[in-house]
Amino acid sequence: MISQYRKGTGINMINFEEELKNFKPSLEVEEAEQAIYNHELTDMTDVMQEMLQELKQQNR
Repeated sequence: MISQYRKGTGINMINFEEELKNFKPSLEVEEAEQAIYNHELTDMTDVMQEMLQELKQQNR
């Protein structure tokens, strides 16, 4: 249990363990996370591989 921050003030410190147990992320964050993970993004490696393939085909 968390003790008082200052004696006599009635102000209690936050119990972080209890707060983490009760934490639930908002739906917007979960929806955005799924959209990001499910969307295939082209990164620089993909671009470089495609350019190399095009160069190989041109040199044949």
